[in-house]
Amino acid sequence: MQAFSRGWSFLKQAWSMAFKDKDLLKPSIYALIVGMIVSVIGIIPIIGVAFLLGDSQFGQIIMGILGLLMIFVQYMITYIFSAMTVYLIYGYLAEGDGRMDRAWTIVRRDFFDILSLALVSTFVTWLRNAARNNRRGRNLFGNVVMGILRVSSGALEALWLETSYLVLPAMVIDNLNLKDGLQRIWNITKQNLLLIGVGFVGIRWVTGLIGFVLGFGGFVIALAIAGGAIYATNGFGAISIAAIAFGAFLFFVFVMIASVISSYTNAAYHTCLYLWAREAEKAQTAGQDIHVAAPAPLAAVLE
Repeated sequence: MQAFSRGWSFLKQAWSMAFKDKDLLKPSIYALIVGMIVSVIGIIPIIGVAFLLGDSQFGQIIMGILGLLMIFVQYMITYIFSAMTVYLIYGYLAEGDGRMDRAWTIVRRDFFDILSLALVSTFVTWLRNAARNNRRGRNLFGNVVMGILRVSSGALEALWLETSYLVLPAMVIDNLNLKDGLQRIWNITKQNLLLIGVGFVGIRWVTGLIGFVLGFGGFVIALAIAGGAIYATNGFGAISIAAIAFGAFLFFVFVMIASVISSYTNAAYHTCLYLWAREAEKAQTAGQDIHVAAPAPLAAVLE
């Protein structure tokens, strides 16, 4: 419960920053809108291949390639706008102002580094999906091997997710490529410069709960609107169809709000965590006490 309480406190601190500087939220909103548009466009060729080639092996291969391409593009969108959020938060904490023009400049500078991060994430996702789809071996030994692979790929995916959250600030703030960024995070971790555990502040629990409440609440409201309209009009008609469409729209609005909350809060937390470790690293290099003050939003939670 303490981790959840700290997570809730940090969320309030992070959103206090966002309310003072609205630019901090813009990339998360842009990511959501662009991601939705790309998803709609990207699903068209996949449906076309499925319709034209059916369940043929060639069709399955093409759909698999298109699916991986879609995953890669979605990762690119996520990382581009997350990189902007990271830099905006860094600018706000350092100078009291997160500037969009500088954030765009940083994204253009780091484009190929972000691309490499998206490629690795796509590979990790493919590995995880391949392990999930190959559920059974031909014998007991094969089943055991596949079970181990599924568990290992799941652990790898979780580890990489957390690593990517931390390596992105290293790439953006310190202008490192993926290789050097990963080395930086490894050194920070090895030297115990992450002065609290990643899960010490329960950001995932808080954002997960908010996502569940908003998603479930949106679904209930949408169901009530649609069901009420159908009951009131005694069947499907223009009014009830409009009510169903409006209910669906409300549901997606709730989901979108939850997505923005999760995206921004996670970026804020891991940026603060990296900045804190960065200052501890500087202190260690200078032969000073590494227990330096955390960035203000995180420090307020740890008091």
